[in-house]
Amino acid sequence: MNLLASYWPWPDLQLAWPLALLALPVPLLMHLWKRRADAGAALRVPYSPGELQALAGGGRVDASWLRTIILWLAWAALCVAMARPQQLGEAITPPQQGRQMMLAMDVSGSMSEPDMVLGAQAVERLTAAKAVLADFLDRRAGDRVGLLVFGDRAYTLTPITADLASVRDQLRDSVVGLAGRETAIGDAIALAVKRLRSQPEGQRVLILLTDGVSNAGVLEPLRAAELARAEGVRVHTVAFGSDGSMRLFGIPIAHDRDPVDEATLRKIAEMTGGRFFRARDTDELAGIYAELDRLEPIAAKGPSLRPRDERYAWPLALAMLLGVLAWLWPERRR
Repeated sequence: MNLLASYWPWPDLQLAWPLALLALPVPLLMHLWKRRADAGAALRVPYSPGELQALAGGGRVDASWLRTIILWLAWAALCVAMARPQQLGEAITPPQQGRQMMLAMDVSGSMSEPDMVLGAQAVERLTAAKAVLADFLDRRAGDRVGLLVFGDRAYTLTPITADLASVRDQLRDSVVGLAGRETAIGDAIALAVKRLRSQPEGQRVLILLTDGVSNAGVLEPLRAAELARAEGVRVHTVAFGSDGSMRLFGIPIAHDRDPVDEATLRKIAEMTGGRFFRARDTDELAGIYAELDRLEPIAAKGPSLRPRDERYAWPLALAMLLGVLAWLWPERRR
């Protein structure tokens, strides 16, 4: 097919089913097969073909050869119509709504606190966060998302990619303590900035989820926020965790918890042009990600497309016209 395309003189005209052209020699093969079948039963007479034609035609000249040519042309036009010629139009690039973002998830030791309720069951914070994030990713068709986790240090699990299945797999396999037991918020922001630096301006977005206070890492959170602001990275921060008590089947249960540094997270969001959210349960967290859907739409160019106009009607009409002409054409003329 590539060889055929290289010699094709009309690059804007292509055949959808080029194998249909293999039917072109079918009438010739049928004619040869019929002649071979009739050869054994032929009646031999002592006359030449010209004398026989003169005797049978009564002064008429055989014109069947011209009718045969017309039928051949009709068959060729029909084969071309079956191959579905298509004319390619000018390439167009339709716009599409897309998002490009990094998700930073806290996997420190405090994320193992069982103070969340999911499906009427008490679960760890990380389990609840993963369930909500997985649902968030399921609705990200057309977006490009990256995932990093942080504890004592920050690690990139997936770069920004359109392969959201890989992001979901890495999210599912994340466990508490994967990156250490402490919380390095500043290092997580700095790593996200590094990964987002290659993205176009206006499309550098980080969503950071944590349940504690930054107590590890090299870079202070506010210093990392300054770095993000300088690089044009917008940081949305999510403070996740209960307010000191949880409810199971409507019954409040007291529970000790580590504090969430809401003031620092709010300051990070304000410095970078993002928003601060507080999620005390899975329902609030799900509502936050629904709000982020509306906050971060990005107009991006879709894949280039070339419209295809069907042109099989022309050879089909020619085949029908030639067929009618062959039917009306006299086999003999004076």
